[in-house]
Amino acid sequence: MSGGSSQRTLFQTWGSSVSQNRTAQPAKEAKRAGERRRTTAGSSAQGAATRPRNPLWTEFGQGSTRASAGSPGRTEEPEDEDDDLMVVAVYEAERSLQLHNFVQDDNPAGAESIALSPVPSGGHTYPDLPGFDSSSAKVWIYPTNYPIREYQLKISEAALFQNTLVCLPTGLGKTFIASVVMYNFYRWYPSGKIVFMAPTKPLVAQQIEACFKVMGIPQAHMAELTGSTAAKQRQELWRSKRVFFLTPQVMANDLSRDTCPAQQVKCVVIDEAHKALGNHAYCQVIRQLGSQTLQFRVLALSATPGGDTKSVQAVISNLLISHIELRSEESPDIRAHSHQRSVEKVVVPLGEALSGHQACYLQVGTSPSFTGLQ
Repeated sequence: MSGGSSQRTLFQTWGSSVSQNRTAQPAKEAKRAGERRRTTAGSSAQGAATRPRNPLWTEFGQGSTRASAGSPGRTEEPEDEDDDLMVVAVYEAERSLQLHNFVQDDNPAGAESIALSPVPSGGHTYPDLPGFDSSSAKVWIYPTNYPIREYQLKISEAALFQNTLVCLPTGLGKTFIASVVMYNFYRWYPSGKIVFMAPTKPLVAQQIEACFKVMGIPQAHMAELTGSTAAKQRQELWRSKRVFFLTPQVMANDLSRDTCPAQQVKCVVIDEAHKALGNHAYCQVIRQLGSQTLQFRVLALSATPGGDTKSVQAVISNLLISHIELRSEESPDIRAHSHQRSVEKVVVPLGEALSGHQACYLQVGTSPSFTGLQ
């Protein structure tokens, strides 16, 4: 994707993928099914015309073919042999889908990618959304050039399909998850705008680096907007770039001035989401976007979602959250990746100047006139 380094990716399918391990019995059954199919060509052709199109069908045709060492008198056509392979593949795939929610490659250690196949409840239909590329949306991509952590994979998938509040302790990959979600919306909406907001410029810069290193989003398609950027330049950047990194106040200003094309915004990532209370700029952005379009995804990130239930509920309402992914350092899938804390108290002497100030304060605080005991 970028930077000259080969990037390995994990392809997550909306449909299904075929397990590589083939048992003898299903293969024999499918073989017999193929032979019956050839003897009843007329009825088979009619069935093929009415059978719904299987999303697996086009994937299986790319598999390896078997070399036939049949007897000299064998008159079976090559098309029949290929047809047998197709029947075997479809049979095994459908059987596998009944047994597992997802399947993995039998040899992941030597594989460059791993194919998983969840079965979404909505089937294989794609909504009619402006700018949505249904061909790209047949898969979602997860990087394997970093160690795969199960909780990051699950949270990333959930965040693709629901407005999600992700609550993870510091240092456990919120930035990584945001990069995965942003990249997939970048693919699914070729003309859409992806927005990352953080309250400080250092956090914004951190996410820019992550999107480039983790997912390989081209730097030519990214832009960092600040309050010092000239109005004409900002308008041109919103027109020509696709992935934006900025503070919420800058985003709110651009929306109010119609500089930001709200209808084209498809994904909004909000860092330090616990700040979305009252009339904070985060709340203003979501309200302004929601008044012009409802077709955008929200991913909210926070290590501390709120001090009480009321604050958490306010964040959920203000950011249109429909799903929460909450993990603590004691969560089973987090514990292996949690950092061990080592706390050491270091007492630093005040120094001569500070010690003098301390003595003055103590003298004033203990004087009778100050305490009212006179």
